[in-house]
Amino acid sequence: MITVHHLNNSRSQRVLWLLEELDLPYEIRFYQRDSKTMLAPPTLSAVHPLGKSPVIEDEGCVVAETGAIIEYLTEKADGRLGAPAHRGDALRYRYFLHYAEGSVMPPLLVKLVLGRVPLFGKSAQKRIQPMIDRHLDYIESELAGRPWFAGDAFTAADVMMSFPLEAARGRAGLDASRPATIAWLDKIHARPAYQAALSKGGTYAYA
Repeated sequence: MITVHHLNNSRSQRVLWLLEELDLPYEIRFYQRDSKTMLAPPTLSAVHPLGKSPVIEDEGCVVAETGAIIEYLTEKADGRLGAPAHRGDALRYRYFLHYAEGSVMPPLLVKLVLGRVPLFGKSAQKRIQPMIDRHLDYIESELAGRPWFAGDAFTAADVMMSFPLEAARGRAGLDASRPATIAWLDKIHARPAYQAALSKGGTYAYA
């Protein structure tokens, strides 16, 4: 059985959601952030040297990094929710699978960190917001043209994109002015597998 090392309010919520979508059996080991630093507890370092979440264990393998875990799980499920057969859709699938953490998440994280810095942080946030807005405008244009990130069908690329867009709605200006993106968020939150993962995963501030 797959073991998910799950940190509250973190990227690992996506892993629980995908496991529910794929109907793969799993168990959860829970970890709580430090209430002051918001960092993961040292006990996670016993699972993986970086002490980060998500991490999964399966059949003697330890797999870290959300994107790598997503690929591992879709392969384990014989390609379900993985790259579509159509070449164009498959290219979009791979793009958004990596874009989520490689491009859109870094400025969101910088904004979060700057928000905790007195005085200088607030002025610096104003400089990072245009970068975030450019990403949000791009995403809105993509979702305005099709129902899901890769094409007409829901895929693991949508799972990957959930966390940055949930975070953007919570702290970076994503609102009703980008209706296609908000509609997409509402759509994923209504999925039974998403709700099942939410009920099992515990505290998650971005849903």
